Parts: sequence; structure tokens; C-alpha cells
Amino acid sequence: MEGKKKRNVIVGQSGGPTAAINSSLAGVYRTAIDRGYSKVYGMLHGVQGLMEGRYVDLSEHIRTGLDAELLKRTPSAYLGSCRYKLPEIHDNQEVYVKIFKILEDLEIDCFIYIGGNDSMDTIKKLSDYAIVFGSDIRFVGCPKTIDNDLALTDHTPGYGSAAKYIGTSVKEIIRDGWSLETAKGQVLIVEIMGRNAGWLTGAAALAKGEDCDGPDAIYLPELPFDVDKFVKKVQEVLKKKSSVVVAVSEGIRDENGVYISELGNSVDYVDAFGHKQLTGTARYLCEVVSEKCNCKTRAIELSTLQRAASHLASRVDILEAYEVGGAAMKCADEGGSGQMVVIERTSDDPYASSTAVKDVHRIANDERLVPRDWITKDGTYVTSEFLTYVRPLIQGDVAPIVVDGIPRHLFVPGFQDLL
Repeated sequence: MEGKKKRNVIVGQSGGPTAAINSSLAGVYRTAIDRGYSKVYGMLHGVQGLMEGRYVDLSEHIRTGLDAELLKRTPSAYLGSCRYKLPEIHDNQEVYVKIFKILEDLEIDCFIYIGGNDSMDTIKKLSDYAIVFGSDIRFVGCPKTIDNDLALTDHTPGYGSAAKYIGTSVKEIIRDGWSLETAKGQVLIVEIMGRNAGWLTGAAALAKGEDCDGPDAIYLPELPFDVDKFVKKVQEVLKKKSSVVVAVSEGIRDENGVYISELGNSVDYVDAFGHKQLTGTARYLCEVVSEKCNCKTRAIELSTLQRAASHLASRVDILEAYEVGGAAMKCADEGGSGQMVVIERTSDDPYASSTAVKDVHRIANDERLVPRDWITKDGTYVTSEFLTYVRPLIQGDVAPIVVDGIPRHLFVPGFQDLL
């Protein structure tokens, strides 16, 4: 961009929120300002909101250093998110004409999208359209997803904090179960997010340590799930202890590919990307265990808590999220487009990482699963290699800024009025 007057930047957030997504937004904003851009706009509810003309000038809302620090500590998507699937270019060019008209009217040079797999599909399509129709706007993806399933990156911002919350919560659930003995025993089944990838569920193993035995079994979606074998495993553990804790992914499926959640009262909602809402896995398994084992059961769904717990965020995660935001802005400023920032691990102990950029076409619509050799042979736990991988990502804390005993967050004033 040397020799050309810099214009403006626009940034959006898409997909499921995380405890670290706003730290990436802060990194994009700060780097854009430092590199001399006139304005940094924020799309309200991603590209879907942009198409409806909904955006804000971030300089009017992030005015001080304290605002930036609050933003880093604010969970969920500060700008609002969406799950909007852009059509294929040859199917509906009108959508692209509309988007690019808005971007040109705002004098945008760089478009940064913070999101997961589906969001990278958006970057891929917009960058392809720009090439075909001669626009010099650059489109760069900034990784975000607690699912940790993006290809070509060691891990994704948001995962470390979610893993820290899951490990902590499972440990507390184990302690709670241990304290209450029942005559016939009890089984607590913890349902954890993860449609096809078990990175989050595997993090339940972090509960294990000198002061805790950890969960009694962990089931990931990478392997077929057998309900009968599951019941047998629970029965075996119940013979040895009165309280059993099992972590299961919401996305576990039987050998025919049927989600276990669908065996109970499943939800029929399907999003724009064809993803069926998964819920009820733990409830169904509790019903089966209660009938087969004649014991007390409890289904525990961490649900949105695992992606919104900024009070338990990992310092490593928050810092890396900020860095990838800055790296995405740097990439776009230096002429990159159709790319996504990735994190490359350079050392486990002491932990160290750096950023690089990869072609988004190699990332979009792909999924990175937990390696088979990081899951035990019987498919009921994760190995030490998994823990070596995840443990560095949960290190350190980010103290909340507390007001009247409750963490303070940054919000867009009059947000609802802008919708």
C-alpha cells in the first residue's frame, strides 16, 4: 500500500462467540489505527448486517485504553454475530454486487472477518469475486472457534479459554458428585460442544491431577459410539465407586452415523449452513443408564457457558487472539487477500508460538479432527499427547475488571436501536 493513500477498514464477527473473539477485534482495530487508516468500521451481525446497512464507526466506541482492555475481557461478539451463508457466485451475483457497492461507498480497503470454518467460506467467496471483477479490496480471515477444528493452524483463539473452563467445571462436578453418596450410586453425564471434532470434550481430561481422578470416561465424535458398550463401561465403574462422571461430545454418533441426540427428543432446527442443532445427548444417555443400572443420574449441559466464561479466560488465549487480529490487519495492509492467519507452535515447553498466513481456499469447508492416536485404543479417553497439546493453551489468567462485585464488559451504546 506504499504510495497509495489509505482509506478505511471494516471488520466483522461471525459464527459462535467465544471468550477471546473481542480480543482479536481489539487487535484489528489497534493495528489499523497504528497503520494510518482513517476509519475502522464494525459490521453489526457480520456480513448479514452489512448487507442491511448496519455498521458503526469503532472510533466512537473504543475511545480509551480502558475501553480496549474492557473489550479484551468482554465475552460474546461485541459487534454481534451471524450464521449467513453467501451463495455461490454463479448462483446469485446480486448479493455480491450489493456488498461491494456498500464497501466502495464506505471507501473500504481492507475487509477482516473474525470467525470459524463457515466464516472462512465467506472470505474465500468475497476474495474470489474481487479477483474476477477487478476490485482491489483485500479480504483476510482471522481465526476464531472454540471447536478448534480449522485446518492448517495449530489451534484457534477461543479454544484455550473454553478448554480451561471445561477442565475446571468438570473437576468441580467431580467434587460435587464425590461429596454426595447414594445407596445405588449416581452417574453424572456432562455434555460438551463439538459437532464433529472432539477437541473440547477431550479437555475434560484436564480435570485429572494429584487432587482429582478426572472423569471416568470421555467420548469423542471421531469414533462411532456404542450405547451398549457405554452402559457396560458405566456398570463396571459403578462397582468400584458410588459416583461416576462421564464427558460426552454433543456430536457422538452410532456406527450408522445417527447422532445419539436424535435417539431422544431432538431439536429439528437447522442453520443456514445445514448444521442441525445438537442437544439432548446427555439426557438420552441418562435415561438409558437410569433404566439399565437402576441408579440416580444427572445430565449436565455446559452449553453456552463454555464459550462465554471470560472470567476464566486463558491469558495465553487472550494474548494470541489479540496477536492474530493484528496479524490479519497487517496481512491485508500489505496486500494480502484470500488468506487466513494461522498460529504455528514453535515449542511445547516452554510454550511459544508465532503467526503466519495460509491460503483460505485450503481452510474453508475443511475440518481438523483429533488424531486417532490421541484417543485411547478403547475410545473412552484421550492420551497424554492430547494433554501435552492442550495444557499450554490454558495457562495464565486475565483478571476481570470488577464493578460492584461483577465483571464489567464493553458494549455498543444503543446497540438494539441500531438493529
